[in-house]
Amino acid sequence: MTTDRNDIRTGIVGLGNIGQYHAERLVDLGVSLVGGMDVAAEARSRFARRYDVDVYEDHHELYDTVDAVIITTPNKYHEEYAVDAFERDLHVFLEKPLAHSIDSARRIAGAAAESDGHSMVGFNNRFANTVQIVRNRIDRGDLGEVTHVEANYVRRRGIPGRGSWFTRRQIAGGGALIDLGVHAIDLALFFLDYPPVTEVNGVARGEFGSREEYAYLEMWGEDAGPAGFDVDDSASAFVRCDGDRTISLEVAWATNRPANHEFIVRGTKSGACFDLLEGDLSFHSASNVGPDHLEDTAVETRQNDTHTDEQETFFDRIVGDGSDESVQQALTVQRVIDAIYRSSDEGHTITVNE
Repeated sequence: MTTDRNDIRTGIVGLGNIGQYHAERLVDLGVSLVGGMDVAAEARSRFARRYDVDVYEDHHELYDTVDAVIITTPNKYHEEYAVDAFERDLHVFLEKPLAHSIDSARRIAGAAAESDGHSMVGFNNRFANTVQIVRNRIDRGDLGEVTHVEANYVRRRGIPGRGSWFTRRQIAGGGALIDLGVHAIDLALFFLDYPPVTEVNGVARGEFGSREEYAYLEMWGEDAGPAGFDVDDSASAFVRCDGDRTISLEVAWATNRPANHEFIVRGTKSGACFDLLEGDLSFHSASNVGPDHLEDTAVETRQNDTHTDEQETFFDRIVGDGSDESVQQALTVQRVIDAIYRSSDEGHTITVNE
């Protein structure tokens, strides 16, 4: 068994911006980055120049040289690269979401379950210091029974470059819901201890991305205009779980309201409120010890690089032979996303079968 994460020969599949972001963190952690793979020659050349490693057009050649892979390709291609890696018993870190469709997600989860390699899905927001503090308070019983989470991940104007794979349903599998909503749904279920999901009711809307007159101040990537934009740019949903635990969800790439990244976690003893991006955190409770009173406690902590902490955890689990449930949990998130899209298309509540 490997005893030092520096000895884990690691490659990256998908050498675009996200892949390079992960590569920088591998270097910071001292992990042995030995190669990369991409179908685009320009991406391969750029990666090879920057990191002085071998690059490949065929992922099988990369897989012959590594112990672990980080997969950062567009969603549609997750299955091909992840399943092949699992069948070789490689350790696999797969960026969120699990896949572009529920069927593909099931196949990935099945391959992970059969593999001797470690696996992890990129839910980096779990590693935010504010999230960890709330989770720790839940674990020690300070919040009592957590019954409801309000999850918001709303941009006022923040559609990724129109014309990119993010805005094409065939490749991404959806829009704002599968891009941002996957984070919000995961965190909400994380605070609820991932109970079985029973019912989902939601609406996904495409109101802004297809407009010629779409107005924005900045955009990630180049804007090629509305042609080909066929995904949602916002979604609203209500999720019901076992034990009457519930989630209300608001996500958007674009909407006419202020941006909002607030999560409210409601428990029977106390509640928590935090801003996912800004890190503001407070706890709220009431007491009749002495005169009846309400208590609001602000908590200040450092902001941390969630991707670095996430990667460090992944490699430490490989070294320590630890376990991770994020693939099965990512499959649950994918079921919720699929149910929201079906509820929106069919106009009624969807029963979710785990």
